[in-house]
Amino acid sequence: MADQRVQRFLVRTLLSLPSPILRLMAGGGVVYVGGRTLDPRLQFLAAQASRGPAMTSLSPEEARRANTQGLVALSGEREPGVRVEPLSIPGPAGVLPARAYRPASQDPSVPVMVFAHFGGGVIGDLDTCDAFCSILAKVSHAAVVSVDYRLAPEHRFPAGLDDVLAAYRHVRDHAQDFGAPAGHAAIGGDSMGGNFAAIVCQEMKRSGEPQPALQLLIYPCVDVASETQSMTTYGEAFPLSSAMMDWFMGHYMGPDADPADPTLSPLREPDVSGLAPAVIVTAGFDPLVDQGEAYAKRLADAGSPVIYRCYDSLAHAFTAFTGAVPAADTACREIAGLVREGLEGRIARAGR
Repeated sequence: MADQRVQRFLVRTLLSLPSPILRLMAGGGVVYVGGRTLDPRLQFLAAQASRGPAMTSLSPEEARRANTQGLVALSGEREPGVRVEPLSIPGPAGVLPARAYRPASQDPSVPVMVFAHFGGGVIGDLDTCDAFCSILAKVSHAAVVSVDYRLAPEHRFPAGLDDVLAAYRHVRDHAQDFGAPAGHAAIGGDSMGGNFAAIVCQEMKRSGEPQPALQLLIYPCVDVASETQSMTTYGEAFPLSSAMMDWFMGHYMGPDADPADPTLSPLREPDVSGLAPAVIVTAGFDPLVDQGEAYAKRLADAGSPVIYRCYDSLAHAFTAFTGAVPAADTACREIAGLVREGLEGRIARAGR
């Protein structure tokens, strides 16, 4: 614990230096790609990361350890005034660990949100999105339930998706246990968690169940077979590159999986009408930026109320950088504010 505090102090002290110094220490001037300028703190972090082994050279176990160690110095603290409770949720293959975030300012008229963390279906756990979930709960005045799902390659597709579907249904059906309206819930996630959240909405439609109150998709992976321009333009981005996407999907998908299957690539679902109101957020320096924007457009064209935001100077996984990158912290609070509007129904009303 002491070593972690020292690491966090050193990283945050370095990242507090003026932008020109950070860029100089990163070995260059302004990083300007595809019409966007990278945040100097992310530029510095990218330069530091380039000195270590690429994730694509690691085993899943090694990548998980590296992810945990890296986030110690970058993630923020939990928000004051948010109570966190450990949970156990029944899943299709056993108990799923989860956490409930209950803000002191919780509005009992606002639905509970189920949230799934990032990690390509291979890495990540409840700590990955801990600080962000506390921000989300506090700013939105809603209970948030973060779910830990099974990871590949030990548990390949669709294990993680099945876990999130089960968790969503359980929380929805027990919403009153979280101080929320009975029978209602929202769904959210970032990256692979965003993939799961989008598919949950589509699965609810296929099964004839009510739509979630809201879907929150943060830099979502919605087309694992994507060949959009951003996969090339930002193919060498930090912390997610196109090569890393291939590494993740190589572990996540089984040999018989079809990348065009809508339960892997929800962007490829032929009919996206009648889905929940959406808050869709992307990061500018991200191979996935085109996917999120394309899905927002498809939902809007199909009649779903959508708010879309792109944080041009930020990169993938910024929800985990709130303790070290001020622009990431600001973005996360803005996103939570949009969720507040969505849970109150203001996005749906504005879309009519």
